[in-house]
Amino acid sequence: MIVVTTNEVEGRRVVKVLGTVEGSIVRARHMGSDLMAGLRNIVGGEVHGYSRLMTEARAQALDRMRESARQMGANAVIGARFATSMIMGGAAEILVYGTAVVIEESEDDA
Repeated sequence: MIVVTTNEVEGRRVVKVLGTVEGSIVRARHMGSDLMAGLRNIVGGEVHGYSRLMTEARAQALDRMRESARQMGANAVIGARFATSMIMGGAAEILVYGTAVVIEESEDDA
């Protein structure tokens, strides 16, 4: 499944637009990560626990969006975008959305 942030895929043409797809996940932080984050506030630097948490959440949201697109019959998602929002203290939603499409090789490249 091709996922791009652009509205087209080089060398391919969109033959069918299937609609909007999305994938989201809400993740809560871990108490141990909060302790490390507090220490990082004092000395500075990256909070690796939070970075790992957000990386995993983005990957899961992408997987969910791809699965939604597959179920619609798509072989690509164009115009993909990420959004993050705080749900409550200590929990955030990661949302990825785009347009599910069917693409094929462009006749110029065939």
